[in-house]
Amino acid sequence: MSESTHDTSHDTPLSQRRLRTWIRLLRLTRSTENHLREFLRVNYDTTLPRFDVAAALHREAAPLKMSELSQRLLVSNGNATTVVERLEKDGYARRTPSAEDRRVVMVELTDKGRAWFEELAAAHEAEVDKLFASLGHGKLDTIRKMLHHLEGSQDDKNG
Repeated sequence: MSESTHDTSHDTPLSQRRLRTWIRLLRLTRSTENHLREFLRVNYDTTLPRFDVAAALHREAAPLKMSELSQRLLVSNGNATTVVERLEKDGYARRTPSAEDRRVVMVELTDKGRAWFEELAAAHEAEVDKLFASLGHGKLDTIRKMLHHLEGSQDDKNG
């Protein structure tokens, strides 16, 4: 019996079906992320962490505290600092001490960094669009509803 046939069988324990679903979601997430990492590396000579940091900074109208940036990205301050240093070296980001507290470092994209990110974001969106081209409005609505439901049930268990 194939996995897809077996997985839809109501004879299979629900816990096993849930585990298979988790593994399938994980596999899809990892393969998509790996594809996008390679896409950014080959086509733009950049990394996914640089893209993520630039995206977080691009969303903000004002400079962000380095600690806020790392919290938003769910990475350590050290990891965020390393990526920001590289962006700064390339002229895409700028760090400045906070006017209120000189120990606090603020970070923002430069004009060059904003232009770079906007080009990168458009290419990233187009690549994701290609990867998920088989999904129309109906399927996307269904997936989003299911993911919101799962997120809600996770929040209930964690809260």
